[in-house]
Amino acid sequence: QVQLVESGGGLVQAGGSLRLSCAASGRTFSSYYMGWFRQAPGKEREVVAARTWSGYSTYYADSVKGRFTISRDNRKNTVYLQMNSLKPEETAVYYCAARENNRTEYDYWGQGTQDTVSS
Repeated sequence: QVQLVESGGGLVQAGGSLRLSCAASGRTFSSYYMGWFRQAPGKEREVVAARTWSGYSTYYADSVKGRFTISRDNRKNTVYLQMNSLKPEETAVYYCAARENNRTEYDYWGQGTQDTVSS
């Protein structure tokens, strides 16, 4: 079965950077969309960035464009989210997710990793 495991979260000062990793296992992901989501306290989960495994299609939330980059290492079956110039309001639990290209919902989710941005 599909398993997604996030890592790399932690504490960072405003303006700093974090790099999140999502180790994906259980199948070949060449036909999948991979996404990063976040959920702040008291708020609904929102999509931050997403891409097809191949990278032919990418998406970034307007709030993170120019600062965040989603990428992947095919050999390691790992998806990354590089987050630069972080803001305190971006403190949240960040989740990795995956869905097949022909699905409308993300079916597979990681456990989440806490990112805390201090002012």
